[in-house]
Amino acid sequence: MTATEMKRNQGNDELPCLSNYAPWKECFYEKVQQRCLSLQKAKVKTVRAQKAEEEKVKKREPCDWLSKEWFSEEKESLDTRIYLLDKLLPTLVPGMEKLLMEVERKNVLAPDKEPNKFNPINFLGEYLMRHNPRYCISTKPGPYLRGMKMVTEELKTEMPGTTSERLARMKSEAKNKRKEREQVDNMKSQVKEMRKEALAIQFKEWAVDVSGRIPFALVQSALRSFPDVIASTPIDVRKAIYDGKLETVDTLEKKVNIDEFTEYVHSYTEHFSNDMFQEILKHLCQCADDFQEAIRHDMQRQMFTDLFLDCDYGKVGLLDRQKILALLVDFYDRSPVIAKRGFCNPRQWPIMELQEIELADLWGGLDDQEACEEFSEKLVLSQTGISEGEILAYEPVGDNRQGTYRTRTSVREGLFEQMGMSEAETGGISKGENQAAESSDAEARKEGEDAVSAVKSTDFEASDLDGDTIHCEKSSFHEDIKTERQTEPASADEQEEAFPGSASTGYSLSRGGEPGSEKQVEEEEFSPGREPDTETNREEDYHISDREPGSEGQVSQEDNWIAEATNTISGPTPEATTMTSEDSAVADMDIIASKQDAPVAEVVKETPARKESFSTQHGSQVGQQTSSETRLQDKDLLQDQGPAHSDRQDSPAEASQEFEVPWPGDLLTSDLSCRYSSYGERIPEDWNCENTRFPDLRPIMAEIQNRWASRTRSAFDESCLNLPQFVQLMETFVGEDISLPTVKRLIAFIKEEYKQTEEEKMEQLEKVHHISRLAQRKLLLEALFEKWDDNASGFLDLEEVDAVLSTFKEGMEKEALRKAKKHLCSCYPQLSRVGKLSPKAFQTFLELVASEFTGDVDEAIDNLVEFLTTSVERSRMKCLQSLTRRKWLHNIQQAAETSGASMEPVYKAVFKSLSQDAEAHGDNKKISAYIALLEENQLSPERGQILLHYVACTTDDAPYVLNQILYKDMKGVSFAAVEEGKPIHIPRVQLHGNIHFWNYDRPVEERRGSLLVLPLHDARWRVFGILGLDTLRDQCEKTIFLTHEISFYQGVSQAFSKAYHYVCRLENILQMAVTALDWLYPRAPSVHTVITYLVEPGKDKTCDYALRKVITTDNTGQKEIHSSPVLLLRKENLLRVYLFKCIDSSGVIRTSVCGEYHIAVPLRDLSGQALGIFDISIRHGQKLPPHEHKDLQKMLKMAQAACSEILKMSLEETEPTYVLEAEHVANLRHAGILFHQFMLQDLRECVQKLDAESFAEIKSYAEPPALVHNIVKAVLLLFHPNWKGSEETENWSQCILKLDDNLIQEIYCFDPTAASVQVQAELLLDCITGVSRAAVWQHGSVPAEYLYNWVHTCLSLAEITSKKAPSLAPFGIQF
Repeated sequence: MTATEMKRNQGNDELPCLSNYAPWKECFYEKVQQRCLSLQKAKVKTVRAQKAEEEKVKKREPCDWLSKEWFSEEKESLDTRIYLLDKLLPTLVPGMEKLLMEVERKNVLAPDKEPNKFNPINFLGEYLMRHNPRYCISTKPGPYLRGMKMVTEELKTEMPGTTSERLARMKSEAKNKRKEREQVDNMKSQVKEMRKEALAIQFKEWAVDVSGRIPFALVQSALRSFPDVIASTPIDVRKAIYDGKLETVDTLEKKVNIDEFTEYVHSYTEHFSNDMFQEILKHLCQCADDFQEAIRHDMQRQMFTDLFLDCDYGKVGLLDRQKILALLVDFYDRSPVIAKRGFCNPRQWPIMELQEIELADLWGGLDDQEACEEFSEKLVLSQTGISEGEILAYEPVGDNRQGTYRTRTSVREGLFEQMGMSEAETGGISKGENQAAESSDAEARKEGEDAVSAVKSTDFEASDLDGDTIHCEKSSFHEDIKTERQTEPASADEQEEAFPGSASTGYSLSRGGEPGSEKQVEEEEFSPGREPDTETNREEDYHISDREPGSEGQVSQEDNWIAEATNTISGPTPEATTMTSEDSAVADMDIIASKQDAPVAEVVKETPARKESFSTQHGSQVGQQTSSETRLQDKDLLQDQGPAHSDRQDSPAEASQEFEVPWPGDLLTSDLSCRYSSYGERIPEDWNCENTRFPDLRPIMAEIQNRWASRTRSAFDESCLNLPQFVQLMETFVGEDISLPTVKRLIAFIKEEYKQTEEEKMEQLEKVHHISRLAQRKLLLEALFEKWDDNASGFLDLEEVDAVLSTFKEGMEKEALRKAKKHLCSCYPQLSRVGKLSPKAFQTFLELVASEFTGDVDEAIDNLVEFLTTSVERSRMKCLQSLTRRKWLHNIQQAAETSGASMEPVYKAVFKSLSQDAEAHGDNKKISAYIALLEENQLSPERGQILLHYVACTTDDAPYVLNQILYKDMKGVSFAAVEEGKPIHIPRVQLHGNIHFWNYDRPVEERRGSLLVLPLHDARWRVFGILGLDTLRDQCEKTIFLTHEISFYQGVSQAFSKAYHYVCRLENILQMAVTALDWLYPRAPSVHTVITYLVEPGKDKTCDYALRKVITTDNTGQKEIHSSPVLLLRKENLLRVYLFKCIDSSGVIRTSVCGEYHIAVPLRDLSGQALGIFDISIRHGQKLPPHEHKDLQKMLKMAQAACSEILKMSLEETEPTYVLEAEHVANLRHAGILFHQFMLQDLRECVQKLDAESFAEIKSYAEPPALVHNIVKAVLLLFHPNWKGSEETENWSQCILKLDDNLIQEIYCFDPTAASVQVQAELLLDCITGVSRAAVWQHGSVPAEYLYNWVHTCLSLAEITSKKAPSLAPFGIQF
């Protein structure tokens, strides 16, 4: 016990308690406890010995079961019998035995003997007295007594209320519970085994590598995406799933086999209910299908990557976008109608940008309903697994794809049956192996010739591009890589009948409706194992644009594409390069035919260009993948041209026997932007090695490069495409269901047709070099700015820079400097008022000065940089101090970028940087800091137009300062700093009479210290708040802020301003996104959910960027704003890689994931890079109607335009442009108005292009449709509300008189937000509420479409104006 505790207990009567660490306890543990344990062990040993002895006695002398007669269920005598058996009989029965033995010994009962004096009563009494249980040790019990003891114990358990009965009941309950527990454990064990068996079956659904393994990261990604699939489950169940932490594996090299997969997934799902386990099994099966599709797409993307490398003649990393689009249009136009359904129309979105679509097509576009319907039909087909060939052939021939599908379906049915506690085995997995008989080469050649002759006997005209169907079944990817030996050749008649519906001639139609074509004959001639019968017209050039589709020239041309694709993949030898296209095609096919029994790897050869490309880019691993891919391509080509025209129907067993080339085990294009991030570009890390003229700037440049954003994101450029953008464009064009041979023909076509002149090469190379020089110049000038700004204040004094530059070349360039300064002030009007240069203004100033010099601009800038670098000197200590401070300032910006549109992390980063600097560079001052923002005074306008609202402060000052309001009529210097726009430093607050102290509890004599008030400026140097610091909590004498501290605090205020406006921009963008989605859902109910993501920088070097899920909306009207961070990393979401592809390429992605059709649309910043994503999902099996598809495009275009305008508002060199009157009001300049404002502008332009003749159809109605009359009535009532119920609107003949040029001009100039306009929303809603969007579209009137959308837009703007929603942007004031 401590002395304090003893004193506390002196006045108490109780004795002091012993401490938990008293010495006696140590002695007890050392001696007494050991002795007690030894005694306990001895006692236990003795008891066990007694029990063992009793067991021996029982075995040697069994109990006498005559004592069982005492046991009875009669309740009345139960207590009596218990008493007798427990108290009397254990002593009386041995006495009676002794008595009888004595009587027998003395022969008392003998009839011929004289009576003895033996008295049995006395003998028994003496025995009982001598053997009293209280005073005598009991003798060894006999068999009868032991049995009687057992009966006594049983009887006691029947006596209610006794200890024995309670103990027996407890034992019985424990026994029952033990049995139940054993049953539950046994059932759990059975369920565990059945689940493991089900998982083992499910593992067979995945595409495994050569070793039978799948990537561990893929399994984690499937499990990580499962909670999003079960969004409708209870919250507690979802929380239990989310709590299952998954380790992160960022590589595909770590793989698991079937046992490891089973154990790992079971450890994650062992607490799942049966229903939930069924759901995750379905989810894993869907993920397996998605992975199969990802492998197929990876092979296609690798082929497109090779195509890009082949077409990039100058190796600059760019291709001409307009040329590529023109080639896609050409290829699309030459394709047959059925084939076009598989492609994405290159004249429409998403191949074309929304900004490139004419307004009339976007807002009217009623003539492209057929294209939209084809798009929707293709969507449904791709999701239901029905190919185009199966639609044409209403009696489809069973092919290998169908067999494969049946096999996979049977596996899943067996899997789910087993989980349903059935006794079925692992499912209907086919176990037949290689049952299809192989035909010899001679038989194949003979039957092929018969088929050719049979087809030639029919007079048909070719009408398609190839003989391949559009493969729609996702699980049939491996059908493209199986061998031809497993397909039996069909006879000539069978082949002739099979052409209309077979897998290889799915969209081949003749002029007369009958199947067959000459092109099919030519394809048959070059099938493996056959000799060509006739010469084909392959040497004919396929630049044939003037021929009709389906002509013989086009047939030969299409065959030429096949030959060239084969030639490209096979890799011609140098001797073969001089051959004609016909000879090379025949030679390649002969080689394949002669070696079809040999391993495929021995036949396929890589092209030298591909080998060189992959050896330099990826190494041996990529080379291995390329070889595997080439084998896949050749195998698919063999299948496409070989005896796959057979019409026999494969059984599921035969389909499962197909030989499949195993997956190599890596997805080479999953991170295409990372692998090729430096291809065709100057590496910025090498710039500092070239800048030998500026050795002082090299460390600063290196530090700036570390702070630069990720280079994996591509910026959209309407004139060129880099590698990720090109690959994504091609993948979007081919869609989900195009077969591999068709992709090869497309590649061969692009490769042959893409031409580039020397002038274009030089122009493109010059463009790349120019971009590189601009980036290098930006880096160099930014480093120079930081060297001058040694205190990290964030700006330079214009006069100081001007004074130094005036001495350049001994003052000979003063005139150029004057012109540049004048031009600079015209670009940045605020410079003439504040005289401060931001980094961007400083760079512009030097570029303007250099442009006024004679000679090369780059050389002039280098000379200026060299001169300005030598004009300022800094010590080593100053450099280290500046470097440290800039890291703290960078943390503020990084906090904003990773905040998810929240200001809380920004405030924390600001106060942390202030405290760190005060501790490191401010003599360890104790400072208080607070941030106050300007707001409009709506509470007490008589106290001033504006007020300061304290929104954040340091922790110790929160009770006094946080959420306080400072009015202009109160004491203080804060409003003086706001009005002057300059910092105010008060060294001694006790000597100043105009200081407002928030902490009234602080004594007057302690109110000593320094106060610093810094105005917060936006990009155009308008004040929107203050940053205050004081040292009132520091009791030291020297608490004055020094000059370098004040400069750094100004840098903190600038960094906070940038971070604050960054968060405000994000908030505005999110508000705009919500407005856009609210507009979309009533018009497009087929859109199921839309998830909005924002791009954030990665946490470390290994993570380039992350996606933050911020808003989830659905068509039921529910919105979920995710306050907790939900981050998606590329390495953790392999099955959602389409989101990262969208960010990498800044392009639209269309794909199917987890049974839903997704459209990922990027939201771009001003540079063209993606800053966010709309992930739009459509339910499985649904289609997007044409008008919904159009409305989706409108929403996306308006959202992008509003986003760009929001970003432009924060630029220092541009002033905002106002279109509507409401935008001039500060609290109405927000994202909701911007979205509808751009929509109104588009509609104004569309309506302006109308004329009186455009309304001819509407005017021609004698009795107009109700929707047309209601729309016109709504337009007229919007201008003239007093016409309600009058002849002007109710009489149709009067309405059509108003449809003239004057009405068009009124619509163009109408501002629904103007104060002079009173929009009566109820009046308009009565007219158009019953008019559905689909009905307007189906009516087909372009003017009605324009007017309908215009009325709704005006109503939305009027509603927003009436609500007067507060602005999310800062309230700025300029003095």
